Amino acid sequence: MKLLRYGPAGAEKPGLLDDHGDIRCLAAVVRDIDGFALSPSALAMLRAIDPASLPKVGGAPRLGPCVARPVNYVCIGLNYADHAAEAGMPVPKEPIIFLKSLGAFSGPNDDVRMPRGSTKLDWEVELGIVIGSTARYVPESHAMEHVAGYCVCNDVSEREYQIERGGTWDKGKGCDTFGPTGPWVVTADAVADPQQLHLWTEVDGVRMQDGSTATMIFGVRKLVSYVSHFITLHPGDVIATGTPPGVGQGKKPQPIFLRPGNVMRLSVEGLGVQTQRVVEA
Repeated sequence: MKLLRYGPAGAEKPGLLDDHGDIRCLAAVVRDIDGFALSPSALAMLRAIDPASLPKVGGAPRLGPCVARPVNYVCIGLNYADHAAEAGMPVPKEPIIFLKSLGAFSGPNDDVRMPRGSTKLDWEVELGIVIGSTARYVPESHAMEHVAGYCVCNDVSEREYQIERGGTWDKGKGCDTFGPTGPWVVTADAVADPQQLHLWTEVDGVRMQDGSTATMIFGVRKLVSYVSHFITLHPGDVIATGTPPGVGQGKKPQPIFLRPGNVMRLSVEGLGVQTQRVVEA
C-alpha cells in the first residue's frame, strides 16, 4: 500500500496511490497520513478498503511530504561502509545520530532553496524508515514491529556549514527545504527486504550515486532499536538511514556541488522517485 499527501503546502490531504497510478482521496477516512493513520490498526483498516470505492483525484496535484509533520526527523551519519571510505573516515562503532530541523521538511518535488552564501550544496539519497507505533527502549527482536513503512529521503546538505563552520552537523542539514520526503510511504508488508534495495541519484541526468542498502553498516532493525534507547520514537516519525557513496563532496579529482538551476532526481527501489530543482533562497 502506498500512502501519500497531496495539495498546496500546508493544506495537504491524505491519499492512496492505487495499482493504476491514480491518487485516491482518503479525506473521508483519515484526517491525514499521521501517527493515527500509520498505526497498525489504522493500516489494517485502510488495507480492507477497495481503492476503487474512493474518489479519484484528477490532474497532477503537488505531492507534499508523505507523512504529516513528525515529532522527530532522525538522521544517521556515515552508515554505508563504502560512503565512509569515500569520506576518508573510519567505520563508526555505533550509529551516528543527528536531528534534521523540521523547518527542512518538504515535498518530494518541491524546489530546494540554496541558502544565501552557500558554496557547497550537496545531495544524499537515503532510505527513510517511517515509525508506526511508539518505540522506547525497544530490543532488536521487536524493532520491526514498530515500522509502518519506508520512503525516499534526500538529506540535502551544505558541506561548508556542516564541516567548516564549527559545532555539530545540524547547521548544514537543517536549512529550509533540506528534507524532501516521499513521494509516498510504502507500507512494510510491501517491502520484502529493506536491506536489499537499490538507490540512486542523478544530477542533470548524470548518475552520481548508485548503491544498495546491502552496504549499510547498521540495518533497519538495529537503527530502530538503537535510536529508541536515546530518543522516544513516535508514530509518524522518520529515520533517514544514511547515504551510499557518490555525494558531491566525495567526487574525484575534485568535489562537485549544486548550483541554482541544477535538477536532482533520486529514488529507492520500489519507493518512488523524487525530483527537485535548486533555486536561490
